[in-house]
Amino acid sequence: MKIPVIYEDDAVIVIDKPAGVLTMATETERERTAYAFLRARAKTKRPPQKIFIVHRLDREASGLLVFAKTVEAKDYLQSQFKNHSAGRIYRAVVEGNVTPEEFTIRTFLDENRAFRVYSTQKHGAGKLAVTHVRVLKRKARTTLIEIRLETGRKHQIRVHLAERGYPIVGDKSYGTGRTKANRLALHGVRLEFQHPATGKRMTFESHPPVGWA
Repeated sequence: MKIPVIYEDDAVIVIDKPAGVLTMATETERERTAYAFLRARAKTKRPPQKIFIVHRLDREASGLLVFAKTVEAKDYLQSQFKNHSAGRIYRAVVEGNVTPEEFTIRTFLDENRAFRVYSTQKHGAGKLAVTHVRVLKRKARTTLIEIRLETGRKHQIRVHLAERGYPIVGDKSYGTGRTKANRLALHGVRLEFQHPATGKRMTFESHPPVGWA
Protein backbone atom coordinates (compact mmCIF):
# COMPACT_ATOMS: atom_id res chain seq x y z
CA MET A 1 0.00 0.00 0.00
CA LYS A 2 1.29 3.45 -0.96
CA ILE A 3 -0.16 6.72 0.29
CA PRO A 4 0.79 10.08 -1.29
CA VAL A 5 2.84 12.29 1.03
CA ILE A 6 2.01 15.94 0.28
CA TYR A 7 4.40 17.62 2.73
CA GLU A 8 6.91 16.58 5.36
CA ASP A 9 9.39 18.23 7.75
CA ASP A 10 10.76 17.50 11.23
CA ALA A 11 7.45 18.26 12.97
CA VAL A 12 4.57 17.28 10.67
CA ILE A 13 3.65 15.10 7.73
CA VAL A 14 0.60 15.69 5.50
CA ILE A 15 -0.87 12.90 3.39
CA ASP A 16 -3.67 12.48 0.84
CA LYS A 17 -5.49 9.43 2.21
CA PRO A 18 -7.17 7.17 -0.37
CA ALA A 19 -10.71 5.91 0.14
CA GLY A 20 -10.89 2.49 1.77
CA VAL A 21 -7.96 3.09 4.13
CA LEU A 22 -8.43 3.56 7.87
CA THR A 23 -6.68 6.41 9.66
CA MET A 24 -5.74 4.15 12.58
CA ALA A 25 -6.15 0.51 13.57
CA THR A 26 -9.32 -1.18 14.77
CA GLU A 27 -9.89 -4.56 16.37
CA THR A 28 -10.44 -6.12 12.94
CA GLU A 29 -7.89 -4.18 10.87
CA ARG A 30 -4.38 -3.29 12.01
CA GLU A 31 -2.26 -3.35 8.86
CA ARG A 32 -4.15 -1.41 6.17
CA THR A 33 -4.10 1.98 7.90
CA ALA A 34 -2.53 5.35 7.20
CA TYR A 35 -0.85 5.26 10.60
CA ALA A 36 0.70 1.82 9.95
CA PHE A 37 2.00 3.00 6.57
CA LEU A 38 3.58 6.14 8.03
CA ARG A 39 4.97 4.33 11.05
CA ALA A 40 6.68 1.72 8.86
CA ARG A 41 8.03 4.53 6.68
CA ALA A 42 9.31 6.45 9.74
CA LYS A 43 11.19 3.39 11.01
CA THR A 44 13.31 3.38 7.84
CA LYS A 45 14.66 6.86 8.62
CA ARG A 46 18.07 7.28 10.25
CA PRO A 47 17.60 7.85 13.08
CA PRO A 48 14.11 6.24 13.21
CA GLN A 49 11.24 8.72 13.62
CA LYS A 50 7.91 8.57 15.43
CA ILE A 51 4.39 9.25 14.17
CA PHE A 52 1.45 10.58 16.21
CA ILE A 53 -2.22 10.76 15.17
CA VAL A 54 -3.72 14.26 15.23
CA HIS A 55 -7.18 13.80 13.70
CA ARG A 56 -9.06 11.21 11.65
CA LEU A 57 -10.90 10.73 8.38
CA ASP A 58 -13.48 8.01 7.78
CA ARG A 59 -12.25 4.86 6.04
CA GLU A 60 -14.73 5.42 3.18
CA ALA A 61 -13.64 9.04 2.63
CA SER A 62 -10.46 10.37 1.05
CA GLY A 63 -8.42 13.53 1.42
CA LEU A 64 -5.94 15.47 3.51
CA LEU A 65 -4.70 14.41 6.94
CA VAL A 66 -1.89 15.78 9.10
CA PHE A 67 0.19 13.62 11.46
CA ALA A 68 2.76 14.81 13.98
CA LYS A 69 6.32 13.61 14.52
CA THR A 70 6.68 14.74 18.13
CA VAL A 71 4.43 14.75 21.18
CA GLU A 72 4.74 18.54 21.34
CA ALA A 73 3.63 18.91 17.71
CA LYS A 74 0.71 16.54 18.28
CA ASP A 75 -0.53 18.49 21.31
CA TYR A 76 -0.13 21.82 19.51
CA LEU A 77 -2.03 20.64 16.43
CA GLN A 78 -4.79 18.94 18.41
CA SER A 79 -5.35 22.13 20.40
CA GLN A 80 -6.01 23.93 17.09
CA PHE A 81 -8.64 21.37 16.08
CA LYS A 82 -10.19 21.65 19.53
CA ASN A 83 -10.41 25.47 19.49
CA HIS A 84 -11.47 25.52 15.80
CA SER A 85 -8.46 27.54 14.60
CA ALA A 86 -7.47 24.71 12.23
CA GLY A 87 -9.46 24.71 8.99
CA ARG A 88 -10.98 21.69 7.24
CA ILE A 89 -12.94 21.92 4.02
CA TYR A 90 -14.51 18.99 2.20
CA ARG A 91 -16.39 18.40 -1.02
CA ALA A 92 -19.20 15.91 -1.34
CA VAL A 93 -21.73 14.80 -3.91
CA VAL A 94 -25.10 14.29 -2.24
CA GLU A 95 -28.44 12.93 -3.38
CA GLY A 96 -31.15 15.45 -4.13
CA ASN A 97 -31.43 19.16 -4.88
CA VAL A 98 -29.87 20.91 -1.89
CA THR A 99 -31.51 24.10 -0.64
CA PRO A 100 -30.81 26.81 0.35
CA GLU A 101 -27.51 27.82 -1.24
CA GLU A 102 -25.79 28.12 2.14
CA PHE A 103 -26.77 26.91 5.60
CA THR A 104 -25.39 25.64 8.91
CA ILE A 105 -26.36 22.42 10.70
CA ARG A 106 -25.97 22.50 14.46
CA THR A 107 -26.97 19.45 16.56
CA PHE A 108 -25.75 17.28 19.40
CA LEU A 109 -24.42 13.94 18.18
CA ASP A 110 -24.56 10.71 20.16
CA GLU A 111 -23.70 7.08 19.35
CA ASN A 112 -25.76 3.97 20.08
CA ARG A 113 -24.56 0.50 21.02
CA ALA A 114 -24.38 -0.47 17.35
CA PHE A 115 -21.86 2.39 16.85
CA ARG A 116 -24.35 4.34 14.75
CA VAL A 117 -24.16 8.12 15.19
CA TYR A 118 -27.32 10.23 15.37
CA SER A 119 -28.56 13.65 16.48
CA THR A 120 -30.16 13.64 19.91
CA GLN A 121 -32.65 15.95 21.62
CA LYS A 122 -31.95 14.41 25.02
CA HIS A 123 -30.77 17.04 27.48
CA GLY A 124 -27.13 16.63 28.45
CA ALA A 125 -26.48 13.88 25.88
CA GLY A 126 -24.20 13.98 22.87
CA LYS A 127 -21.54 16.43 21.76
CA LEU A 128 -22.11 19.67 19.86
CA ALA A 129 -21.47 19.33 16.12
CA VAL A 130 -21.48 22.27 13.68
CA THR A 131 -21.33 21.84 9.90
CA HIS A 132 -21.37 24.69 7.36
CA VAL A 133 -22.64 23.83 3.85
CA ARG A 134 -22.42 25.70 0.53
CA VAL A 135 -23.80 24.58 -2.84
CA LEU A 136 -21.26 24.50 -5.69
CA LYS A 137 -23.05 22.77 -8.58
CA ARG A 138 -26.37 21.10 -9.24
CA LYS A 139 -27.23 18.16 -11.47
CA ALA A 140 -30.52 16.43 -12.19
CA ARG A 141 -30.41 14.10 -9.17
CA THR A 142 -27.33 15.18 -7.19
CA THR A 143 -25.64 18.30 -5.83
CA LEU A 144 -21.94 19.07 -5.41
CA ILE A 145 -21.42 20.85 -2.10
CA GLU A 146 -18.59 22.32 -0.04
CA ILE A 147 -18.50 21.56 3.68
CA ARG A 148 -16.58 23.47 6.33
CA LEU A 149 -16.26 21.77 9.68
CA GLU A 150 -16.40 23.83 12.84
CA THR A 151 -16.24 20.69 14.97
CA GLY A 152 -14.92 17.24 14.11
CA ARG A 153 -17.22 14.56 15.51
CA LYS A 154 -17.35 10.97 14.32
CA HIS A 155 -19.37 10.68 11.06
CA GLN A 156 -20.46 14.32 11.54
CA ILE A 157 -20.75 15.28 7.87
CA ARG A 158 -22.46 12.04 6.87
CA VAL A 159 -25.02 12.15 9.68
CA HIS A 160 -25.82 15.84 9.35
CA LEU A 161 -26.40 15.64 5.60
CA ALA A 162 -28.41 12.40 5.80
CA GLU A 163 -30.66 13.78 8.53
CA ARG A 164 -31.20 16.89 6.43
CA GLY A 165 -32.43 14.66 3.59
CA TYR A 166 -29.29 14.83 1.44
CA PRO A 167 -27.24 11.66 2.08
CA ILE A 168 -23.79 11.50 0.52
CA VAL A 169 -23.66 9.44 -2.66
CA GLY A 170 -22.24 5.99 -1.89
CA ASP A 171 -22.92 6.14 1.86
CA LYS A 172 -23.92 2.59 2.78
CA SER A 173 -24.36 3.40 6.48
CA TYR A 174 -26.46 6.57 6.41
CA GLY A 175 -27.70 6.73 2.82
CA THR A 176 -28.76 4.48 -0.04
CA GLY A 177 -25.25 3.50 -1.09
CA ARG A 178 -26.01 4.21 -4.74
CA THR A 179 -22.93 5.15 -6.77
CA LYS A 180 -21.13 4.14 -9.94
CA ALA A 181 -17.70 4.51 -8.32
CA ASN A 182 -18.30 2.07 -5.42
CA ARG A 183 -17.09 4.56 -2.80
CA LEU A 184 -18.26 7.39 -0.58
CA ALA A 185 -18.31 10.71 -2.47
CA LEU A 186 -16.57 12.69 0.28
CA HIS A 187 -13.09 14.19 -0.07
CA GLY A 188 -11.04 16.49 2.18
CA VAL A 189 -9.92 19.20 -0.26
CA ARG A 190 -8.36 21.78 2.06
CA LEU A 191 -6.44 21.68 5.33
CA GLU A 192 -5.09 24.65 7.27
CA PHE A 193 -3.16 24.87 10.53
CA GLN A 194 -0.45 26.85 12.29
CA HIS A 195 2.87 25.04 12.11
CA PRO A 196 3.85 23.79 15.59
CA ALA A 197 7.51 24.76 15.19
CA THR A 198 7.54 27.90 13.03
CA GLY A 199 4.11 29.34 13.82
CA LYS A 200 3.53 29.84 10.09
CA ARG A 201 0.02 29.32 8.72
CA MET A 202 0.13 26.28 6.43
CA THR A 203 -2.45 25.56 3.72
CA PHE A 204 -2.76 22.38 1.66
CA GLU A 205 -5.20 21.49 -1.12
CA SER A 206 -6.22 18.26 -2.85
CA HIS A 207 -8.54 17.64 -5.79
CA PRO A 208 -11.08 14.81 -5.59
CA PRO A 209 -9.89 11.76 -7.58
CA VAL A 210 -11.22 11.20 -11.09
CA GLY A 211 -14.46 9.24 -11.11
CA TRP A 212 -14.94 9.59 -7.36
CA ALA A 213 -18.73 9.93 -7.62
